[in-house]
Amino acid sequence: MLGRVTTYLQDLQDKICAGLSAADGGKAFQQDSWERPGGGGGRSRILRDGAILEQGGVGFSHVFGEQMPASATAHRPELAGRNFNATGVSLVIHPRNPYIPTSHANVRFFIAEKPDAEPVWWFGGGFDLTPFYPFDDDIKHWHQVAKNCLHPFGEELYPKFKAWCDEYFYLKHRGETRGVGGLFFDDLNARGFEESFAIMRAVGDAYLEAYLPIIERRKNTPYGERERQFQLYRRGRYVEFNLVWDRGTLFGLQTGGRTESILMSMPPLVRWEYGYEPEPDSPEAKLYQDYLRPRDWLTELD
Repeated sequence: MLGRVTTYLQDLQDKICAGLSAADGGKAFQQDSWERPGGGGGRSRILRDGAILEQGGVGFSHVFGEQMPASATAHRPELAGRNFNATGVSLVIHPRNPYIPTSHANVRFFIAEKPDAEPVWWFGGGFDLTPFYPFDDDIKHWHQVAKNCLHPFGEELYPKFKAWCDEYFYLKHRGETRGVGGLFFDDLNARGFEESFAIMRAVGDAYLEAYLPIIERRKNTPYGERERQFQLYRRGRYVEFNLVWDRGTLFGLQTGGRTESILMSMPPLVRWEYGYEPEPDSPEAKLYQDYLRPRDWLTELD
């Protein structure tokens, strides 16, 4: 199982980096290969100061160890006392133009084992979109691709994974969603290995189909200092979520992963402003009023 999954994930990293590099006009990703002292390693790829992408990180990792970290056993107490293998691809893209949304995707596979017991394994993943100046057509496209990629596995999966995404990427301390969502799933194993693996592959393969058309539509949209400053302010919410709520960040740090690779999701520039309130009836206010809450994007935007 593990060999098939890691081969797919490495190929997926190659495919996504090639697609994003082409969208940026050929700017290349820099690769850092690394080893984890406790077992395993990965390869982190970063594109910086591109024509379109201010910074993007696409990382592959495969780490293993003798003891599950606290973040994992808190989520799954039955895993205490097991060793683990964890492998995945995770990416965050921060475009320069405020009219192009930030995007995130992740697909992953876990195996937890101990002597004289059956292995416990599962898949997880998803992708989500964080616009600063939303366009309804972009949001509908993003969610339509999400729905389409899951359709072969049953009509119930998209609404389930969409709601899970809204719940997971919610900043409880702010009372708002991180963006307009997409898909999120975890602990996927009930359908057996082959179908669960196929679902994970469908989600991973759909990311470029969902994101590249949005880049193409918005990359030449004019913007000024006002839009840039709002983008930098809203990027602060991304930092807050990753450092306060994200289980993946915590798992990586607790397992002794490479810190630079774990935190490559952070934006290159960001700002905070005390007590910020958008001007009434402004495009910035519209983001708060209409978009930072769960909605049925495929019907409400018709």
